[in-house]
Amino acid sequence: MDATAEKILEMQGYKLHVIQTDKYKTNTFVWKMKAPLTKEDVTKRALLPQVLQSSSAKYASTTALRSYLDELYGATLFVDLSKKGEYHVISFSLEIANEKFLSDSSPLLKKGFELLAEILTNPNVSGSAFDKETVEKEKRAQKQRIQSVFDDKMRYSNVRLLQEMCKDEPYALEVNGDTADVDAITPENLYEYFQTAFLEDEMDLYVIGDVNEEDVKKIASDLLQFENRTPKKIEREKVNKRSEVNEVKEEQDVKQGKLNIGYRTNIVYGDPDYFALQVFNGIFGGFSHSKLFINVREKASLAYYAASRLESHKGLMMVMSGIDLKNYDQAIGIINEQMEAMKKGDFTDQELEQTKAVIRNQILETIDTSRGLTEILYHNVVAHTDIKLDTWLTEMDKTTKEEIVAVANKIDLDTIYFLTGMEAGK
Repeated sequence: MDATAEKILEMQGYKLHVIQTDKYKTNTFVWKMKAPLTKEDVTKRALLPQVLQSSSAKYASTTALRSYLDELYGATLFVDLSKKGEYHVISFSLEIANEKFLSDSSPLLKKGFELLAEILTNPNVSGSAFDKETVEKEKRAQKQRIQSVFDDKMRYSNVRLLQEMCKDEPYALEVNGDTADVDAITPENLYEYFQTAFLEDEMDLYVIGDVNEEDVKKIASDLLQFENRTPKKIEREKVNKRSEVNEVKEEQDVKQGKLNIGYRTNIVYGDPDYFALQVFNGIFGGFSHSKLFINVREKASLAYYAASRLESHKGLMMVMSGIDLKNYDQAIGIINEQMEAMKKGDFTDQELEQTKAVIRNQILETIDTSRGLTEILYHNVVAHTDIKLDTWLTEMDKTTKEEIVAVANKIDLDTIYFLTGMEAGK
């Protein structure tokens, strides 16, 4: 069985993705729902999955819900939020043992489905409002999650870079929302948003494991039915190149400076040169053999860490580094030199082959877990395309030096953000 062969079925109000594989001893359900990022809804939307996974009509407390998970041979349930381009994605993941591997023939697949349906469609409400105590508890937790980003300066500086770089774009919004908007959420308006989301979001259910497609389809159609909808699609906007680089310095009481640099790659997932961009990023800053790591961290000893990563659906590349406050100009100089080297094709065949091998291993490691496999497959939903994993690996492998140079020359430096210490500004 091919662990990445996905059968996509149109259900009522959502798509069902069945991946039949005997690679895992568990069955995994991943429910994903996405909607455009908006200032009005982002905070409410971030709170919603936390409230839904906290309790339900049948399991009216977190303790009751968690003990039922224990009864299901230690099944695990968690929620996650992410930004994919200009979309806000909610994920519910439920992993449960496959009854084929148990002496007890309890119908766990069906029970897993029933629990997922309970959490998604039968919330803990009275009248037309969520349970007040649950909402208040989760609002406190949400404020802490938002605050934790400020406390983690590495994450904070990346958030600030994106806020400055994408100032008038939805992508500047933080995934957990804004502390200032949490208090205005009530059990009533959150329940109203819950109804809107399940009416309008693009919804996908992934079921991964040694399962029978017909069984999965039948249980899904019995338990999960929603209104059919035409999901909102965001058209890709052309962002004009800045006439000069946006440079932002922020002072806080920090000993180590955080230098974050944002580039517009002008390439997104689904574009023909996306695979060459992946290889470009690997040589430039994606791995421990990359130019940034070797030249900024190892040779010049300027940084405690130096790496780059891509945002595949927004067309961004971010460089993150931790440097001594006094090394700002020198670090930027060396990072710029590495970008120039890439634009001139100043990298060896060995660097190219090593990078391809590392990316291949990274992808194969990712699909070793059912949730990682889901993330890879979900790129296609976000980008409204259908790139098979084999195509991904083949196209990346075929990438030439010339194609990487062409990609490098499409990339524009946009914003430099530096979180520096108080004494540096004196």
